Amino acid sequence: MIRFLQSGNKAVKYVLGAILMVICLSMVVYLIPGLSSDIDFRQKGTEVASVGGEKISAEEVNRRVDQMQRRQQQPLPEFLRPYMVDQATKQLVQQAELIYEARRMGFTATDEEVRAELHDGPYKIYFFPNGQWVGQKQYEDMLSSGGMSTTQFEEQMRFEVLRDKLVGAVTAGVDVPPTEIERQYRNDKLKVKFDYVVVDAAELEKKITPTDTELRSFFADGRAYQNAIAEKRVVNYFVLSRQMAESRATVSPQQVDSYYTANQQNYREPDKAKVRMIQINVPPPGADGKVDSRGTEAARAKANDLLKQIRGGADFAELAKKNSDDKTSAEKGGELPVTERGNFPYPDIDKAAFALSNGQTGEVVQTPTGFDIIQMIDKQEGRVKPLTEVRADIENALKKQKITEVTQQLRSAALADAQTMGIDKAAAKYGVTPVHSNPVAKKDILPGIGPAPQAMNVIFSVPENSSVQPAAASSGTAFIKVEKIIPARTPTFEEYKDTVTKDFKSERASKLMNSKVQELANKAGISKDLSKSAKELGLAVKSSELVDRTGSVGDLGAMNGPPSVAFNLKVGEVSSPVSLSRKTAVLEVTAVQDPALDSDFAKAKDGIRDQLINSKREQAMQLFMAALDARLQKEGKVKVVKAQAAKGSRPF
Repeated sequence: MIRFLQSGNKAVKYVLGAILMVICLSMVVYLIPGLSSDIDFRQKGTEVASVGGEKISAEEVNRRVDQMQRRQQQPLPEFLRPYMVDQATKQLVQQAELIYEARRMGFTATDEEVRAELHDGPYKIYFFPNGQWVGQKQYEDMLSSGGMSTTQFEEQMRFEVLRDKLVGAVTAGVDVPPTEIERQYRNDKLKVKFDYVVVDAAELEKKITPTDTELRSFFADGRAYQNAIAEKRVVNYFVLSRQMAESRATVSPQQVDSYYTANQQNYREPDKAKVRMIQINVPPPGADGKVDSRGTEAARAKANDLLKQIRGGADFAELAKKNSDDKTSAEKGGELPVTERGNFPYPDIDKAAFALSNGQTGEVVQTPTGFDIIQMIDKQEGRVKPLTEVRADIENALKKQKITEVTQQLRSAALADAQTMGIDKAAAKYGVTPVHSNPVAKKDILPGIGPAPQAMNVIFSVPENSSVQPAAASSGTAFIKVEKIIPARTPTFEEYKDTVTKDFKSERASKLMNSKVQELANKAGISKDLSKSAKELGLAVKSSELVDRTGSVGDLGAMNGPPSVAFNLKVGEVSSPVSLSRKTAVLEVTAVQDPALDSDFAKAKDGIRDQLINSKREQAMQLFMAALDARLQKEGKVKVVKAQAAKGSRPF
């Protein structure tokens, strides 16, 4: 088993997010022909698809969907689940195709390569912060909270190693000629200067004065006003606060003592060690997955020589500063944070470290990433923390547990009381004030309940005079009875005249703006003179400074948005109307400045080359994956199973 991970912080979000979005670069997600909504995704063992004989089960699809939902950190609407099932299935089929092809081409992923990827790859900042593995227990807890077992996670890592080898082979020949780098640099650094005219619908709107007849006609034709006054409801309710449960939840010293006695194993501290380490890395595997044996032997020889110097009296810390490849610990003379037994990066290091006495230096230890020399600074034997150290923690934990129990008891009792006694009498029994609301809309916030979508969903989902319903409130639990429902209705013209006036002026202004700008663009396109055409139409002309794609122009905004059309125009050319939300513009380019291929280009060209190569690699992988899928489909290696769902079951 690979041991490497941690829990509870941002790593959960980012690491699982990276792992679960299994897309090779920007690989295409194609439609899976024959994927049927008839498949019963609740039936254990149901086969959804297979690639090269390797089955993909409904359980795997459901697990991937659950992981996708966890990444959102909030519940998703149930109607989206069929879409997520489809996407999860496509991802799993695509992953299986990639694994099939990688193995066919002779690629493998060994345990050592997976460990090296985790230790030195992009996950290093999460798994080995400051070069220190974060521990097995936290690793397992974190994966469990993310809906993955250690086996599933480690197989996913194995896939990533295979994927990277395949990507390396497919894109090995990708390159970018110097002319393309120059062209991209010129495009990025190109500057333009232009005249422009902006027509603002908001300004036109100020000049529009509709008659009462026009407004009534507009109102009569407006479907938007049908049932524009939302449904409202009158409710009675009371709220039991969290503080009430907290005040009733007590924990005695005897309960703390009993818990400690029964759970002492939870307070056992393992053996700990403070060590210094010199790490000598071997060269990473090449694109073919092979490791340079000469580089490995050179690293071994260097480690043995350093150990010989230490045994001869050389200062370990000074040698670590000058020679260790773990630069973080090297700065501290090779010193690592205090580490618990079982939490060193590799089992061999753990075993070697805890076999040492204080001040002793061990033999060279070989790991998947190189050779390590360990010196023990301080070894501490494990112990059970005394009750005095943990009493406060136990009391807090038991208090939270008790609050949960009391909250549930109060909730059940109060609901039963409210349903039998009514809102007012039940509220009086619990010493709280009932609330009799005015008509409220779904978007309103009720006193005592606060911003609580769940409560409003309850209020607007039950029939009039139905039984009392519980719902989560911002400060506790609300007990709600819907007394009256006022249906949505279409307002009269008089009720909605202000809104109708605003809508009429906005629509009329937009039409006038579009008409005026189109007329300007047509005139200027013929005359090749924006200033003259604008003057004829009574419009003001403004001029920009020289600006590149990263700049902005006052009325137009950022040049990487709609105004970027200017970079495609020649001097004297006039643009079509450029939409800027409630404004529209027309541009005429007056100057173009090409960048010189000077020292700035020399500094930027390597970065541009990397950017272009990465883009081409993505394109190459898209084409490769599309061709791979077509080939495997033709060869009959990809099979999508149709299975009739059990009668009455949901198809997801």
